[in-house]
Amino acid sequence: MEEGNHSEATEFFLSGLTDRPELQVPLFVLFLLIYIITLVGNGGMVLLIMSDPRLHTPMYFFLGNLSFCDFCYSFVIAPKMLLNFLAEKKIISRTSCAVQMYFDNTFQDIECLLLAVMGYDRYVAICNPLLYTVTMSRQRCNQLVAGVCVLGLVDATINTYFIFRLSFCHSNIINHFYCDMPPLLALSCSDTRINEIVLFASMCYIVVSSVVIVLLSYVCIISTILKISSAEGRRKAFSTCTCHLTAVVIFHGTLLFMYLRPTSSYSMGTDKIASVFYTLVIPMLNPLIYSLRNREVKDALRKAMNELLRNS
Repeated sequence: MEEGNHSEATEFFLSGLTDRPELQVPLFVLFLLIYIITLVGNGGMVLLIMSDPRLHTPMYFFLGNLSFCDFCYSFVIAPKMLLNFLAEKKIISRTSCAVQMYFDNTFQDIECLLLAVMGYDRYVAICNPLLYTVTMSRQRCNQLVAGVCVLGLVDATINTYFIFRLSFCHSNIINHFYCDMPPLLALSCSDTRINEIVLFASMCYIVVSSVVIVLLSYVCIISTILKISSAEGRRKAFSTCTCHLTAVVIFHGTLLFMYLRPTSSYSMGTDKIASVFYTLVIPMLNPLIYSLRNREVKDALRKAMNELLRNS
């Protein structure tokens, strides 16, 4: 369907990361490697947390859910992207596009909110250690994760509904490597003002509120740590937060840059790079951040490897 044809689009063409033929195979190899590392890293983290009793604590319960979210998040985007690197025509049906957008939105929201919950968990552990086991009981942890999932599903349902109630008649070429909301809005011949309001409200509610929760948690955490008399005590207290803080800065920084930067600085090329980072690179980095910088995870991994070597 070419520009100017006003029949309703039933399928879309994805432009992909680049239209240069000589880059398709190298990019396929690169992102296949990233995808494999993501699946192995996050799947391994989930299995490690489930199998080692020392990791059956609220902090690692949330980390296990974060790893599972990253596993699913990558699965939503990467297979179609890899297939399109080798395909002559990068076609996706309207239904498949809606499904991809729905789950992309869901897991993005869940990751945002999980990072906020993990910040609250660190706040309770450091600022109210005597009440930690009561406040962060297994029931409370399950309720927090369930609430995060419900909010993600509801938000994704609203956004996907408002996007696919539009008519797409200007063109059916999505200038992206997957079905994201901004490039689809650009294709619509309907009035998109309501969609833009819903999208902005969604980002403020999910992303900005998550950032605020994390910031408030760390203001209290840093205030408490500074009151610890010994330097060693301060170091140990803050070391329990460094992995989470690193993951928060990378993920939320990318999202805030992508969705809240001025319209005048908008560039589809920049948008694609940012999307690659938060949909594919960050899910690969999270298990590396938590495994390389966390002594308990490293000890559990070492124990699991030793047991595997003994059994083999």
